[in-house]
Amino acid sequence: MTTSNRDVVIVGGGPAGCAVGVCIARYGLDVVIFDRGNSSLRRCAFLENYLGFPAGIDIETFYKLMHDHAVEAGCDLVSDMVESVERTDGNFRVRTQEERSVLVPRVVAATTHDGEYLRGLDSDEVMFDTHEHHGEVHEEFDREYADADGRTSIDGLYVAGGLAGHGEQVLVAAGHGMTVGRELLADVRCEEGYWEEAAPHYDWLRRRAALDYDWDDEETWHRRFADHRVADDHDIEQERLQRIRQREIEFVKSTHLDRSEIDNRRERAHRRLATHLDEELLLEVIDDDRLQEYVAEQAETTGSDGRNISD
Repeated sequence: MTTSNRDVVIVGGGPAGCAVGVCIARYGLDVVIFDRGNSSLRRCAFLENYLGFPAGIDIETFYKLMHDHAVEAGCDLVSDMVESVERTDGNFRVRTQEERSVLVPRVVAATTHDGEYLRGLDSDEVMFDTHEHHGEVHEEFDREYADADGRTSIDGLYVAGGLAGHGEQVLVAAGHGMTVGRELLADVRCEEGYWEEAAPHYDWLRRRAALDYDWDDEETWHRRFADHRVADDHDIEQERLQRIRQREIEFVKSTHLDRSEIDNRRERAHRRLATHLDEELLLEVIDDDRLQEYVAEQAETTGSDGRNISD
């Protein structure tokens, strides 16, 4: 059995699991997503209500886009089934069907239905509910075991998406995954020395041209950090305050893009998206667009009777 150490294991590579992965891997955490390939979403015929796809999106392409995004963000995506999660020396040991063993301080359960791999973690045995269905007694994971942000009573264990009761719609599951990812990062940042006001991480790219103050004015950056991240009655030691402030200011500066960088990223994003589209259909659309442009150009230079306007 191969053993490795990571920062986070995510169980489930559906919308919730991938959203968590993108959120936390972009921050720099070492993340592995185990996806056994039989998500409930694969039973969907076609996805028509996910924001950003006006005509809908087929499930196969949607999955490829999700997984490509998770890998691009820095996640390792492994096709394997998690069989058990155990507590050991303050960490979790995750074991898989193909005899992988991963030691991590944090686990995110992002499967839709099956939570059996978590059985045994809860000493109070409140993780699973007993239900009677058609005369038979069943046990299933309690959808209310985690709080609204995905935290559980077990330090380092989070639940996202369907297993947390947020799987009724794909967009809802993905949104909850992002919520759980941000809460996990807040916990990580507290361990890194951040305090409550500074713990939330804002992964948001901004236009540099929109700055209403001098880019090189360090005093202004310090003042803005203090206004938004430090309580008036704080008792944070000066060395810690300076270290976190400088780290955060450097990060925020890196998120401000100039016009050329925005254009470069736009082109790269469009090219990357195009790799997931059907080539023949893409060429058809391009030809249609060119034809429409030609017709529009002709309409501008000719009259209604077809004669050239300049004649």
